[in-house]
Amino acid sequence: MSKGADTRDRILREAESLAGSLGLDGLTIGVLAAALDLSKSGLFAHFGSREGLQLAVLQRAADRFDADVLFPALRTRSGEPRLRALCDHWLAWERTRGPHGGDLLAAAAFELDDRPGIVRDYLVRVQQRWLATLATACTIAEEQGHFRADVVAEDFVREVHGIILAHRVARRLLGDAQADDRAVHAMDALFARSRAQGRPRRRRAA
Repeated sequence: MSKGADTRDRILREAESLAGSLGLDGLTIGVLAAALDLSKSGLFAHFGSREGLQLAVLQRAADRFDADVLFPALRTRSGEPRLRALCDHWLAWERTRGPHGGDLLAAAAFELDDRPGIVRDYLVRVQQRWLATLATACTIAEEQGHFRADVVAEDFVREVHGIILAHRVARRLLGDAQADDRAVHAMDALFARSRAQGRPRRRRAA
């Protein structure tokens, strides 16, 4: 990694940490400059604007999501195993993010839902791409006979999304010690309802 790239990576690590604790709205060039003891002009040279900084932070978070969730699951056998891997890795991502706000992408979805602009537009594209990936995996599970033919992929994905969001609220806001187990059980039930008759139950890892 070049010196410039290393510097940018260090800046973005700090920016992501600040966004996790302050929210994207609290992430400004001035706040980041103070945290890093750098000049505002130097940071403007990297990002150009506050929106440019926020966009770069979200892009970094999306890249980590792909590396931690999407790409490992895509190495799993297609059909139900791959779809379950996508869902399990997504839940694991929610469970293991840092202490300051959890998954930045999920937090930003609430923060930006009514704030038009390039940052929100980028987040919408990221979310739509991810949900479409899940829907495609569900459709393939149907085509391979793993799921019933009458399972609607978009409805299945909506239920998965609901489980993830409910888990986030229960675990991070309400402090529910059973949140992880409840989310796994809900996911198990969804897959069981969707599975084609005669398909074996998913064996839990030891």
